[in-house]
Amino acid sequence: MAFINASSPHQRTRRSTSQVMLWVILCLIPGVLIQSYFFGLSNLLQIALASLVALLAEATILKVRKRPVIKTLKDGSALLTGILIAIAIPPLAPWWIAVIGTLFAIVFVKQLYGGLGQNIFNPAMAAYVLLLVSFPVQMTAWLPMLSLQPFELSLLDQVSTVLTGYTLDGYSMAQLSVSIDGLTMATPLDTVKNSLKAGFTTTEIFDMASFKASSSQAILWVNMGFLLGGLILLSKRIILWMIPVSFLVGISVFSFIAFAYQPDLNGSPVFHLVSGGTMLGAFFILTDPVSASTTVKGRLLYGILIAFFVVLIRNVGGYPDAIAFAVLLGNMCVPLIDYYTQPKVYGGRA
Repeated sequence: MAFINASSPHQRTRRSTSQVMLWVILCLIPGVLIQSYFFGLSNLLQIALASLVALLAEATILKVRKRPVIKTLKDGSALLTGILIAIAIPPLAPWWIAVIGTLFAIVFVKQLYGGLGQNIFNPAMAAYVLLLVSFPVQMTAWLPMLSLQPFELSLLDQVSTVLTGYTLDGYSMAQLSVSIDGLTMATPLDTVKNSLKAGFTTTEIFDMASFKASSSQAILWVNMGFLLGGLILLSKRIILWMIPVSFLVGISVFSFIAFAYQPDLNGSPVFHLVSGGTMLGAFFILTDPVSASTTVKGRLLYGILIAFFVVLIRNVGGYPDAIAFAVLLGNMCVPLIDYYTQPKVYGGRA
């Protein structure tokens, strides 16, 4: 009988990359379903399109680099990148938005750095920033939830809008984004930021018709869906608690400081936690094992640092939702964070 010596703990179960990616994709389902329910099934079309492009782009680059194609595609990292990009863009954005963003993420941010494990930036967030800076009109064309839209959009209308820019009745995105009473639709973060610039206080903004038309309740439920998925990831130990907890605590603390200093000019901590992509970022983006910090202290500092950037950009910067920009800034700091937070080697000197 042969015995295999292994270091403790012997009960620990090691998961492959493909298993980890599969769990992350499965835990995205609650948030994706809620998002599709409130904002339309075109969200699923964007996911299918981005996923297909991600797999084809990765296969092509792997073929050019003479690397194993099927084995690499099976790890699920390219598929996850495509899904995250599709979730982040407006459901009725033109089809080429998803294509350009996914190609950039896979080809330039991931494969040109050497593939999975070599990229220093989160591919999905780098692609989002590229799209937002390059195509601000298309990337901010978020319509209100279906029940608040002035035009009833069938599934075929949504597909037609994504593929051609017009519904079956000929309505453009510009027409769809304006309600019957002339209010231009925007996300809650967009509405608050623009209204503050116009001289309104937060109390006045939350009572405005434009804010009530911003789908704040729907986005709250979408965040709850991603929170549920994130808690499942934590319970299965697919991700560790340090980054999401430090990030959410950091957002709460920093936004509370700003809110306590000027409550009429800054949103409350609750508003920041349930708006934009906060929960998606906390559990599915910041926890990227490649571009995030790898030490225990480093993960805590990494989450707090990104939380600070998010609150700062939301309150002072020019973009309403700052998750992508904050994550990229955090990615830049990871080498320095890891360098100064390395644990002491057992038996070594301080």
